[in-house]
Amino acid sequence: MFELRCTVRNCREPLQQRESGLFCAAGHHFDRAKEGYWSLLQPQDRRSKNPGDADAAVLARHRWLERGYAAGLTETLRPWIADSASADPETVPRTIDLGCGEGSFGPALFLDEADGYCGVDLSKRAIKLAARGWPAGTWVLANADRTLPAADASVDRVISLFGRRPAAEIYRVLSETGICIVAVPGEEDLIELREQVQQAGHRRSRWEMVVDELSAAGLEFVEHKHWQQSVDLDTDAIADALAMTYRGVRHSQQTRLESLAAMTVTLAADLILLRRGS
Repeated sequence: MFELRCTVRNCREPLQQRESGLFCAAGHHFDRAKEGYWSLLQPQDRRSKNPGDADAAVLARHRWLERGYAAGLTETLRPWIADSASADPETVPRTIDLGCGEGSFGPALFLDEADGYCGVDLSKRAIKLAARGWPAGTWVLANADRTLPAADASVDRVISLFGRRPAAEIYRVLSETGICIVAVPGEEDLIELREQVQQAGHRRSRWEMVVDELSAAGLEFVEHKHWQQSVDLDTDAIADALAMTYRGVRHSQQTRLESLAAMTVTLAADLILLRRGS
């Protein structure tokens, strides 16, 4: 199991598993949920009664990924993952997946590294789905923007695939040779759908801004890749694409959505590889 750190304010002691719970030297205790995840969420970490992505967005994303639309994306990322694997077959790299959502990317990319994998998300619905889908991984309900549940310089990879990017925390937990992999939507992502439903197709490249944001915290830019493909969507897939990206919620947009039976759309993402600076 991935070694976690206590998230109680000003504690930060390592957590040890005993029986069904996690305990730190200061006496703080966390129970494991029946679904198999650990809740390290603290009262100050909540900004609402149900923090994190809305259930509808979580479920839509789950259905979207089950259709296999991200298979090409994971294949594009795989060389970076392989290059960062340990040379010692007995050593499992430690990976934190920020904003892991419903957990599809974990087993897709790290199936043979379950003991070193930790997915973190603020949505209880998402973490429940993730823990049920891949019980071998470590799943944590926590606010990644506040503090990551890992010790300083203890993580080999930090992954943020369309998720959170707490720059200072990423730098803190990465080891001296650690890497950070980030994916953000490309400027052409779902452009055809946005043009139809929102009656606007704004193209905005984000990846250079993200590099600047992370570089300011001490990370060094290594490489950029652009992934893009076209897919055919039916009515259900169109609805899920809108729901998981917070689009189509207005009445006028919903009306336009109902007129779309099927369409070909572009999927695009900018992929960024960084490493911990000296």
